[in-house]
Order: sequence, then C-alpha cells, then structure tokens
Amino acid sequence: MSILHKAKDYVEILFKDKLSSVYFYHNFIHTTYTVNKAEEIMRNTPVSKEDQEKVLLALWFHDTGYIECAQNHEERGVEILKNFLQNENYPQSYIEDVSRLILATKITYEPQNLLEKIVKDADCSHFAGHDYNDISDALRKEWELTNVRCFSNDEWNAGNLDMLKNKHHYYTDYAIENWEPLKKKNIKKIEKKLEKEEDKKTTSENKKEGKESKEPKEPKEPKSDRSVDTLFRITLNNHTRLSDIADSKANILLSVNAIIISVCLSVLVPKLDAPKNAHLVIPSFILLLSSVLTIIFAILSTKPNVTKTRFTNQDVADRKVNLLFFGNFNQMLFGDYNEAMKDLIKDRDYIYDSMVKDLYFLGKVLDRKYKLLSITYQIFMAGIIISVLSFGYAFLTL
Repeated sequence: MSILHKAKDYVEILFKDKLSSVYFYHNFIHTTYTVNKAEEIMRNTPVSKEDQEKVLLALWFHDTGYIECAQNHEERGVEILKNFLQNENYPQSYIEDVSRLILATKITYEPQNLLEKIVKDADCSHFAGHDYNDISDALRKEWELTNVRCFSNDEWNAGNLDMLKNKHHYYTDYAIENWEPLKKKNIKKIEKKLEKEEDKKTTSENKKEGKESKEPKEPKEPKSDRSVDTLFRITLNNHTRLSDIADSKANILLSVNAIIISVCLSVLVPKLDAPKNAHLVIPSFILLLSSVLTIIFAILSTKPNVTKTRFTNQDVADRKVNLLFFGNFNQMLFGDYNEAMKDLIKDRDYIYDSMVKDLYFLGKVLDRKYKLLSITYQIFMAGIIISVLSFGYAFLTL
C-alpha cells in the first residue's frame, strides 16, 4: 500500500474516533476536498512525483490538530505527521519538508515557493466552490458551537466579503486562471446578500417613521432558524457521503474477490485433478470459500434495506407518519399526499420532527452497513492469511 493510501486511512480513522462532531467544516470531508483540489492543480502544473507526494501528505494532515484544539492546530498537526512518518521510516529531511507545508496553511502565512502556493490554494479552493454558501454556513455553525464567536447575518456576510475581496488571493497560475473568476461570482452573491439586508433595514426604519403602506398585509409565516437548517443540511450531507464511502469500499472488495475467483476457476481448479496437485485442494478450497464469503457480505452491506410501514389516514392526520420517506408516501394517493405535505410545510415542528426521524433511521442504516463492511474486511483478511499459510504448508509437506 502506498504512503498516501496509508495516510488517508490513518486520518479517516483518526477523525472518526477522536474528532468532535461539532466540527462541521474542519473534518474528513474538507480534508478530502483539499487533497482532490491539490491533485487538480498538480495535474496542470509541472511538479515532480516526490513533491506531489509531499503536498498531498501535508494536506491529509493539515487539520488533524483539531482532534485536540482549534488553537495552533497546525503545530499539533505537524506532531501527528512526524509520528506517522517516523513509524514509516521516512528520513528527517523529508519529514521537515512536509511539516513546513502544513505550517504554510496558516491563514496569515505568505507562501514562499511553488509547493507552498499549491497547498495554500488547495486549502482555500472552497472560496471558488459553487456550494460556497453551504460551506460558509458550516464554518459559521462550527464557530458558534466551539464558542469562537457568534455572528449576525450582516457581520458574517461582511466578514466573508472582506476575506474574499481584500485578504485572499490565489497564487498558482492554474488557480488564478480557473478559480479566481468563480470566486468573483461568490463575491457578487455576498454583495447581493448585503444589499438585501440593507434594503430590509431601510424598510424597517421607514415603517418606524410611519412611511409604510396603509394597505393591510397578511401576517408573514415565522422563518425557520437558519442555524438549525444548516445543522440538518450538513448532517444529512455527511451521512450521505459516509454511505458513498462505504459503498465504494464494498465495491472494491467485490471487484478484487471476483478476480480471485475467476483466476482460481480458470487456472488453478482445472489442475487439481492431477494426483501430483492433490496437496493443493484444501488451500484452494479455503481461498475460494473466503472470497465467496467476502462477496456475500459485501453484497449484504450494499443491499438496499427499505422498511415499509403500514399506516392509516388517521395516522397521517395525527402526524405519526414521516412523509419525507418514500417507503411511506409511495402507498398514498397523490391527492392525499399533496394535502398532507401542505400541512407539513406549514408546521415547523412537524418538519423538524420528520427530518430528525430521517436522520435517525439513516444513521441506523449506516451503522448496519459499516458493521457488515467491517466483518467483510475481517473475512477477506483472515481468508488471505489462512490461504497463504495453507499453500505454504502444502508445499513444505510434499
């Protein structure tokens, strides 16, 4: 396994076991995003293989310090990286090079060479993202929950605008050419937000001065709590991405073991008829059995598990049915579903209750999927080890 694959697995487990759930932004998803963006830059920038490896290692570890504290997390990330690379027997000079790249991700640091520029641009690539608003909301929620600071809408939008417009710029040629225009679009979106807030303030002031229209207006529906909406959106996205990661791992095991079985059936099994190969029958059987079991459990981990609940019209009226889950509403006539959804939209508590149910049962599905996936890996690992030992024993006892 390459050092980058080891680093990815190490960081994923580290965040899963030790990172607080309040870090909606600085987590494994953000880390993976920055690594992918660095790879995008380096596909379009001449960088040696060794330097590419250094950049990617730095980005895998650049936020690992958050498992302890947000303050000075870069320095703590350097310590975690050093322990990891020392265990992999990397030279001190190499470790120091990667450590400097981690420290280059500090927001106030000015990069001094190409590798530092790549790291900086990758870490700030979300400024040019089409989902910048969602990412920004995740960071805002994280800061609120970690007691960094709570912001009003005006303060947050003004701070984002100042960061993107005055304090940040991209350094690599690729980012300047491809990401800077997208960042400018996000700047315009923030400016429009501030204009809308300013218009609201002006309208409010006019009302206080008695300048509002005399025409009666319908009472406005109470707006939902933005922080709660962000909480649900980010949590649902994290659940979905974790499910995608599990499915990807299961697909890898399916492919590998399918190849093992096809090779055994086409090359190894036909030769077992010969008396001179009789000693290979049991090892071959063990190898095939472990591969078949691995495939079975990998399929079970990816197999859809849709629960369908029977309910009555009274259950819908009493709001005991989760209308956001297709396993429920596919049994309803469109007219009934349409009326029920109208009632749901009008009631925030009903909406939040339905979303909580969705998240809970999605979490139960994830728990089942990862347990089966863990068993699958254990079977695969044990099968390979036992098969190799069996083949070795068979040859030694000839």
